[in-house]
Amino acid sequence: MEPTATVLDLNQLRRSCSSCALHELCLPAGIDADDLNRLDAAVKDKRMLDRGAMLYREGDRFDALYVVRSGSLKSFVQNEAGDMQILAFHLPGEIIGFDALASNQHVSQAEALERSSICEQPYAHLQRVTSEVPALHRQLMRVISREVVEEHRHLMVMGRQQAQEQLATFLKSVADRHQRLQRDSTTLNLSMSRYDIANYLGLVVETVSRLFSRMEEMGVLEVNRKSVRILRPDLLAGLCRTGAMSKQKDAG
Repeated sequence: MEPTATVLDLNQLRRSCSSCALHELCLPAGIDADDLNRLDAAVKDKRMLDRGAMLYREGDRFDALYVVRSGSLKSFVQNEAGDMQILAFHLPGEIIGFDALASNQHVSQAEALERSSICEQPYAHLQRVTSEVPALHRQLMRVISREVVEEHRHLMVMGRQQAQEQLATFLKSVADRHQRLQRDSTTLNLSMSRYDIANYLGLVVETVSRLFSRMEEMGVLEVNRKSVRILRPDLLAGLCRTGAMSKQKDAG
């Protein structure tokens, strides 16, 4: 039997943070009702973005951080010639907009990969709330730390020589993030295109397509367009370590 598709409930988008299905990811466990009401009052906007719509552009003034409630986005930079480098993909429960903290303006751009819903948290108000709610401040610092870790992981993946290891690491990262959302971590509906994946990993799109086919032949994945089913999580995890194991052998 085919799994039932999740239908976006527009009424749910109008509810408070306390009833949001993602609040456990965004907020610290055990936050009390009064503190939650303060945070909910700080939410300026709960908006919908169509596919291809921009959440912010490079040079936009920094006013707020954003929580992805549903859907997904990509953040990227572009040079004067229009060449794009994708920096990250953002899934539900994740906060974006940290790129503007240092200079008070965004140095990257964020675009919806599919129809997505976003919560806007005005930063000035958020600062006041976090100063009054220490648990929320600690959680925000953990989120920022997680973003830094993801950036470091991306740089490590980009620096690896084996393209298969790069793609395997990317797929495992998406699976791990699905698991954190309490979703099926073996069935991934990738909202990003093969071109986006290739750009993110520093590969050419033909290589990415070939690697998906190779992993299918190995029995690791089952691929149907943007739907990827992980048949052997153990083999996928092994592919993520091939580069490290090769370096150990060379050193020995």
